[in-house]
Amino acid sequence: MVSGLGPHRSWGAWAACGYLSAALAVVLLRRRGPEVSVAVAAVGAVLAPLLVLVPDGRGQSEVGVIERSGSLLLHTGTPYLADPQSVAEYTPYLPGMALLGLPRALLDGSPLGDARLWCAAVFLLCVLRTVPAGCRLGAAALTASPVVALPLCVSGVDLPLTGLCWLALVRAAERRPVAAGLALAAACSLKWTAWPALAVVAALLAATAGRRAALRGAAVAVGAAAMAVLPVALRAPGPLVEQVFAFPTGRGRLPTPAASPLPGRLLAGLAVGASLLTRPPRTAAAAAHRLALGLSAAFLLAPAGRFGYLALPLVLVLLSFPLSVPKGLPWAPPSSSPTTSRRARAGSRPSSRPWPTASPATTSWSTPRPNRARSATTPLSPTR
Repeated sequence: MVSGLGPHRSWGAWAACGYLSAALAVVLLRRRGPEVSVAVAAVGAVLAPLLVLVPDGRGQSEVGVIERSGSLLLHTGTPYLADPQSVAEYTPYLPGMALLGLPRALLDGSPLGDARLWCAAVFLLCVLRTVPAGCRLGAAALTASPVVALPLCVSGVDLPLTGLCWLALVRAAERRPVAAGLALAAACSLKWTAWPALAVVAALLAATAGRRAALRGAAVAVGAAAMAVLPVALRAPGPLVEQVFAFPTGRGRLPTPAASPLPGRLLAGLAVGASLLTRPPRTAAAAAHRLALGLSAAFLLAPAGRFGYLALPLVLVLLSFPLSVPKGLPWAPPSSSPTTSRRARAGSRPSSRPWPTASPATTSWSTPRPNRARSATTPLSPTR
């Protein structure tokens, strides 16, 4: 194993068995091979590691941070410690993330309250709400892949953020600014890394539904996110500013490896912002690619990072990849319906039908047959 962390090594051992068995299923089972292989991979890479890691409470430190913040929110009204003395006592997340840690406190420490389970539930719900029925197998394969299965089993903190950002992009492509704004507000209440999606969603709404819809969606997102953060900000403004804003940027009392004197992340943001103004995206897939490009550039230019940073843009791209995607929304431009898109594509290709195409005046695909009893030279009566 490449990683020296215990939870990672445990996941790798189970996942290796699952992926090997999935490959054998594809080879041995021809007809049902893909379905069986995805199920086997999901059992080996997701279900089995969770059954091993969750009851023992083994995972990355983020899991404990989320669960602690949920307990603090329940008992004190704020998810932040008043006077943290070490990096482990910092909570560098916005107050919405504490809601995913509440089940652990409410269920009295039960494994069912593990924050990883609830982070995965939010991600899977967002995917199921946006992926068409014909693409469920592809969504299951993505969930069983290492890019989702590993963070799901050992951390899970970036998955709800990714799912909510994708949901916001899809709703924006469907010209639903309020739904897009609410999904984006939920994402922005979890981590600050979701806020760049606000510009992408606004640009997508402006290109597909107009400026008024873009302003409406942005107002809903900012307003709802502010309503989620404001109560905690009023109750404990100092810990919120120190742990969420000052600490990640290297301006807190304790040093952070993410601090950077370089303007790389700022330049990446400016470049993506300029592209949104000059060439705004018009589909959910194009918007996901633009957001993934901006986040990847910012993460790569940062002096420190981890796997979860790049997993976020990578999952966005994979979700937008049209594997067996039915024709139409939200991947097709909203200006054309699925029916007109199919007709347009059919009209642009040479016809492969063995019979002639109906004329514009004909109301059905079948043309009337001439009366064989009548001579071919005999003209038809106008009344017939």
